[in-house]
Amino acid sequence: MEKLIVVSAPSGAGKTSIVHFLLKQNLDLSFSVSACNRDKREGEKEGEDYYFLSTKDFKNRIKENAFLEWEEVYQGRYYGTLNSEVQRIWNQKKHIIFDIDVKGGINIKNKYKERCLSLFIMPPSVHELESRLLKRETESKLSLNMRLEKAKTEISFSKNFDKTIINDDFNEACKKTLIAVKDFLRK
Repeated sequence: MEKLIVVSAPSGAGKTSIVHFLLKQNLDLSFSVSACNRDKREGEKEGEDYYFLSTKDFKNRIKENAFLEWEEVYQGRYYGTLNSEVQRIWNQKKHIIFDIDVKGGINIKNKYKERCLSLFIMPPSVHELESRLLKRETESKLSLNMRLEKAKTEISFSKNFDKTIINDDFNEACKKTLIAVKDFLRK
């Protein structure tokens, strides 16, 4: 039976880098591409990084129950997992790996229980998280402050995940995550 691996964290904690590491490990994982209503960033590809929907289309799909989970992550910014994306991956007989916001991760875990491993990637500190976000050079002062406030709330939900991995050393965090995923897939 195919399983689900949820990787969640505050923005800047390293979840995307860890997910990319896991996808290179020959674990029969396939990446779940999320849908969003934000503009494409430079270098992003439709259907590979995200499914880029208009706000109207996103809201219509909510009404149609087309999402496994969705969230208004920031005011007016919607992200979610389409049911069709889950079906696409399971049709390939692969396990699904999600790089997803904290509430979305909890929602998927609650729906799939024992079939899902939920991992929370914890930054070493909020101060370190701020440094990482500043290095990206993608945040305005306002969006940086919003992300940091959101991160504090998200960190409080770490107890709702199966395992918390502190990303203070990237290689060590990757190693611990890989062990957790391999152990889960063997069950």
